[in-house]
Amino acid sequence: MAPRIGYDVPPTETGPDAHQELDRLLATLHEKGVLRLANDLVGANTDIARVLIGGLSKKGTLDAIQNLSILLMVLSRIEPDQFYRMAFAVKDAVAAVGAHRPAENGDGAPGLGGAYRMLNDDDLWRALRPLFAGLEAFASGLDREPEKPISAFTGKPSRS
Repeated sequence: MAPRIGYDVPPTETGPDAHQELDRLLATLHEKGVLRLANDLVGANTDIARVLIGGLSKKGTLDAIQNLSILLMVLSRIEPDQFYRMAFAVKDAVAAVGAHRPAENGDGAPGLGGAYRMLNDDDLWRALRPLFAGLEAFASGLDREPEKPISAFTGKPSRS
């Protein structure tokens, strides 16, 4: 009887492998001029690098980068539908303020009787309740002790 021949069936190609993708990426970077730009930057005078590093190492720049990262962390916690409603509510409010033209004699102080009528206006109080809730949340946020931003975001204590 003949000895058994070992044969592994090669897998069927389902798409380009890593080397083919890397070659394609390299060709695209070359066609778009990105490689030339990178080569020019690397080979450029060290003054460019010195200016970039000097600008990035200033306290103001570092503060701006940290503040921007904090802003992005806050935005990542707001649900898109909630942010959509808030953004368009602000747009509507700005449009209403811009379109408001005070009348000659109708926009004066409401007086005591007018103030009393405003206290009994249910629509006014319904409109003011979210503002009051927002002000309460804002005030409690101002009373909170600041902590490292990443600790507040992740809930993990930072290593000081």
